[in-house]
Amino acid sequence: MHDSTEQPLQERELLVVEIGNTTTALVLFRGSELLEVHKVSTASLSGEEPLLGHLVPLLERYPLLCDAVLCSVVPSLDPLVTELLRRYLTGQVLTVTSSIRLPFTLHYASPASFGADRIALCALSEMLYPDEAVIALDIGTAITVDVLGSDRNYRGGLIMPGLDLMANSLHQHTARLPQVKLSSPLELIGRSTGECINNGIIWNAVSGLDGLVAKITTWLQRECHEERVRVIATGGSAPLMVPLLDSSPVHEELAVPKGSRYLFELNA
Repeated sequence: MHDSTEQPLQERELLVVEIGNTTTALVLFRGSELLEVHKVSTASLSGEEPLLGHLVPLLERYPLLCDAVLCSVVPSLDPLVTELLRRYLTGQVLTVTSSIRLPFTLHYASPASFGADRIALCALSEMLYPDEAVIALDIGTAITVDVLGSDRNYRGGLIMPGLDLMANSLHQHTARLPQVKLSSPLELIGRSTGECINNGIIWNAVSGLDGLVAKITTWLQRECHEERVRVIATGGSAPLMVPLLDSSPVHEELAVPKGSRYLFELNA
């Protein structure tokens, strides 16, 4: 282990561990520079051995690495991941929660229940667009919508099932509807059961998100007197959805790791 904690913060290497419901990403930064992204199935990370199988090679490739951030929505994995990071790294290990220093004011009935991924996405939104209202979409296992005002106040949000949850639910709760691997629709309506399911789920989600973004934008302008409203999107299904959305969100593929890195800078 190498201790590089005396290096300036903007030059130090940082590991962000983003644990999602479906995918876990290990993302390496040197300051704001992205070095490497390593993605694995979250379901495969049961126990110390598989975790070390991904962590140790990274430490061998980056001997100056000493700091880490954990951004997780799977609480059962948090204690072991935190313990391993503290065991193998010599610097600071930050866990993204509502109790750390945030670049926005979180108005939420139960701040402890506000997901770490949503915190990181809101943090990045504030960093990228500090003088604008932002509607942040995370289109993953669940679809979340979070709204920030230009005054750095969190306005509220929405949570709904993601695309794969919709597809799985149709298959599991009906006798004859097949499991469908979702893809970008070639046309509006389908001409087979598979196409009807695929197109129905995708266009329903597209229309729903576009409608919500329009309603939220109008609300921000009328009720909060916002002049500029930015829309950004991230999540595993964002590459499929973003090109179909009339609201034209900015696609930020690594929004949660980048937001976690920004939170580390604020709290280190």
